[in-house]
Amino acid sequence: MSPTALIAEDEPLLAAALQAELARAWPHLQVCAVVGDGASAVRQALLHRPDVLFLDIRMPGLSGLEAAAELADAWPQGAGAPPFPATVFVTAYDQYAVQAFEAQAVDYLLKPVMPERLARTVQRLQQLLAQPSPAHPGEPLEHTLAQLRALLAPAAPAQPREPLRVIQASVGNTLRLVPVDDVLVFEAADKYVRVLTASEELLIRTPLKDLLPQLSNTVFWQIHRGTVVRASAIHTVTRNEAGQLHLSLRGRPEGHAVSRLYAQRFKAM
Repeated sequence: MSPTALIAEDEPLLAAALQAELARAWPHLQVCAVVGDGASAVRQALLHRPDVLFLDIRMPGLSGLEAAAELADAWPQGAGAPPFPATVFVTAYDQYAVQAFEAQAVDYLLKPVMPERLARTVQRLQQLLAQPSPAHPGEPLEHTLAQLRALLAPAAPAQPREPLRVIQASVGNTLRLVPVDDVLVFEAADKYVRVLTASEELLIRTPLKDLLPQLSNTVFWQIHRGTVVRASAIHTVTRNEAGQLHLSLRGRPEGHAVSRLYAQRFKAM
């Protein structure tokens, strides 16, 4: 059976160019879908279950890294499940992104894609796909999750910041000051971040990715791409029949899903 691939690129001309170069470099590869945003990449990858993903880093909605993380979270596991696709990220030149990819041994292509560089990537992919199935089917996915955790980790600021101590939230015409010590959850919600304490819910406009470098990663644990919780407030963690983790917090009635990307915190389960 011919190997299959999905291309996620929001610029149609670049997507067409990559598809054409792939046809020359790897004639037997079948491109099963070409999409222009991260959410579509996740949906189509779950539908077609390709052998290879080519993900643009910068796309509307989910970035290529975020799309890979969401796909890893939703990818089927267990007996008979297909291996997680080999993943190649496509990016305009960015020194820090390239250093991060190389540090994590993640394959990447720079725009515009050069035939010589693509040929080396194709050779590596062909060698990877030719390898026998691992003794433990979950190993490739766990390896990918470890890479994604490192790539998605908040970058250290150039100048060390003071730890965030107070959250400023607007409530009508009033500015509320909420001590970070009272916060149990930060949760991304559209253009806002929900700030949950034991007694109230507030909205702030600061993106979660900008908050994370200001929070202690020993005090606040990221459990999902859009959710950070106070570790000391975790009351219970349960695993359902599908192997998904959910936790409850002291002082809050709702539960919170733990993505596979961050489930390693609860390895004892």
